[in-house]
Amino acid sequence: MSELRQQIRCREIAETDIDAVADLLTRGFFGRSRQYWMQGLRRQALREVPNGYPRFGYMLDVGGDAVGVLLLLYTSRISGNEVAIHCNLSSWYVDPAFRNYAPLLTKVAQRHREVTYLNISPASWTWPIIETQGFNSYCSGLFFSVPALSRVTPGMTVDIVAPDTPAIAGLSDSESELLTRHARYGCLSLVCHAASGETFPFILQPLRIRRGWIAPPAMQLVYCRDIADFVQCAGRIGRALIRRGKISVILDSNGAVPGLAGIFSRARGRKYFKGPHRPRLADLTDTELVLYGP
Repeated sequence: MSELRQQIRCREIAETDIDAVADLLTRGFFGRSRQYWMQGLRRQALREVPNGYPRFGYMLDVGGDAVGVLLLLYTSRISGNEVAIHCNLSSWYVDPAFRNYAPLLTKVAQRHREVTYLNISPASWTWPIIETQGFNSYCSGLFFSVPALSRVTPGMTVDIVAPDTPAIAGLSDSESELLTRHARYGCLSLVCHAASGETFPFILQPLRIRRGWIAPPAMQLVYCRDIADFVQCAGRIGRALIRRGKISVILDSNGAVPGLAGIFSRARGRKYFKGPHRPRLADLTDTELVLYGP
């Protein structure tokens, strides 16, 4: 045991470790293919990361072999008048023989007091454990909306943003880049134009909420400036989605959403944070949901 303790290291994942990390995660997550992990890791390799923070996360290394991993996705957010660093604590797995060393990963990963850490996909049985670790819930469930049942605002139109779309009229350069980047990740990026001249950006992610054999086609709202914007544009967006075979748009929520037809559920969708900046709803950009997929 003493010899093993001397061999094991908790270190930052390098790009040369991607293949070994993908193999480890494929072993650890039943139903996720190696291609699934490789696609996400390659996306992490290419994306911008705030200076001074790891690109991929951390791993447990024993004699050069990966036996544990915790993926981290760092992003910069604007919170009020300051830049906030967020970190999505993503996939965490340690081989059974080394589970005693798993706390090394979380201790190293969460050591930055200026960072706001997010857990956006915790299993329900882990909720009490996460709360004892100092995390607080900022989203208590999901609202399953049917936007096509909303009234269409007169004069409103909707455009689909392609991955190679240049600057989008009515949006800042940074917001245009956000929509095109997520279109390249496979999201559906939309822009609604109101008759008043206002422009409203949205990012949606295709997914299926499976209950037994039933898996209704749906979209997850990944980004909008404010939930009120989605309520205003829901009728036009809903009709555009029906043509794509999608009926429901799922929103992170803490209750029913006034102005939208649908159902709120606390059975899934709870999300947690720990750190100085409370995340806002309707912003899951550059998280595991997007880079790795649902």
